[in-house]
Amino acid sequence: MHQQTARLIMYSRLGEDNILMKLSEIFERVQKGGAIDREPLVRAVYDQVYRILDLSTRYGFDENLWECYIAFLLATNENPFSIICETVGASLDATVNTIVKQDMECFYQLFHYDFSEVQGFLGVDCFDILTNYHSMAKAENTYNKSVSDKVRVLAGELRKAESGSDFFDIVTGFYKQYGVGKFGLNKAFRVIHSGGETVLSPITHTSDVTLDHLIGYEMQKKQLIDNTEAFVAGRKANNCLLYGDSGTGKSTCIKAVLNQYYDRGLRLIEIYKHQFKDLSNIIEQVKNRNYKFIIYMDDLSFEEFEIEYKYLKAVIEGGMEVRPDNVLIYATSNRRHLIRETWSDRSDMSQDELHRSDTMQEKLSLVARFGVSINFSRPQKKGFDEIVLGLAEAEPDISMEDQELLMQANAWSLRNGGYSGRVAEQFITYLKSIAK
Repeated sequence: MHQQTARLIMYSRLGEDNILMKLSEIFERVQKGGAIDREPLVRAVYDQVYRILDLSTRYGFDENLWECYIAFLLATNENPFSIICETVGASLDATVNTIVKQDMECFYQLFHYDFSEVQGFLGVDCFDILTNYHSMAKAENTYNKSVSDKVRVLAGELRKAESGSDFFDIVTGFYKQYGVGKFGLNKAFRVIHSGGETVLSPITHTSDVTLDHLIGYEMQKKQLIDNTEAFVAGRKANNCLLYGDSGTGKSTCIKAVLNQYYDRGLRLIEIYKHQFKDLSNIIEQVKNRNYKFIIYMDDLSFEEFEIEYKYLKAVIEGGMEVRPDNVLIYATSNRRHLIRETWSDRSDMSQDELHRSDTMQEKLSLVARFGVSINFSRPQKKGFDEIVLGLAEAEPDISMEDQELLMQANAWSLRNGGYSGRVAEQFITYLKSIAK
């Protein structure tokens, strides 16, 4: 194994603490022979086997965990070659292909590595277990299904390969189809801080909602779809503000759009207003990637004393650096103008400010930077009834007559906040909870 890892060039930056590199060091010591204290080596091997098992649990791998691990390395390794491949694929006459093909020959050998010599010397059978593993059944929301599905597809294709050259063709085809690294394998991300750095961490379990789940609001959905379609297709598109009453489906619309366009390279980054100072850093990380990124701000609003909106204004439009073409900002808010206004904002007469109207214009200038504003209002009774009937129709456990269903739904709405899509969905959830 050390022979293969030592020959890696493009894929050599795996990190000293990488499982493959740790096992390579252990196996090198075993192959040197001589007087060796085996117990520390056995312990070291078990530590790495545990890490493979832990990784497999987090990503839902099964059967041959070693093959899945090698496929995972190839799918997630962001290097100059893999990042270019996700954009244009492998160029037929590129000199770098010779280097990468050598790496793929090494990975082909690692994929089919014979552990029998090491196991015999150390008196263990842990690698036989890894290569014939049957995991416990678990719900999809307990592991990263998005990554799991793609890695298992890649492992299955690599299993059919007969040479390192086949490995090269399969892996580069995978990069072109799915991408590479966390941006290629995940739909959505949140912003965290680790070691003083701003990091985009994958959200491993996202909603599978579609626009069909949101009943009504056809004009609003079309506006959002048209803008997003233009964005994904590489045409000019606007930042979007979805505003209006709570519980009307603003956030659901954005989640559904992500699901609809994910296969065409759309990704979503969720950010909160206390993180707006990181916006420039976030954009710097994604601006050269072959994906379209929506920076998503849910329930956006500001009180008078909050100044984070100034960071947002600069990023959307007004700063020296131009916002890249692969980034848009989508926000939802219950406030039309985002920033809380008072009656005194509407008068130049104020005890503490000479030109109060200037302050109001500054506040209104934020919403003006969203080129598309879409209003979501609470439905009237007829619209609410249509939502209830539509949601109930999709649930086989609910067999109540329409008249009785609507009577109970309206009684529920009176007790739980009035007419809205959210209230209707909560009512349907209640019916499912008592269904026998």
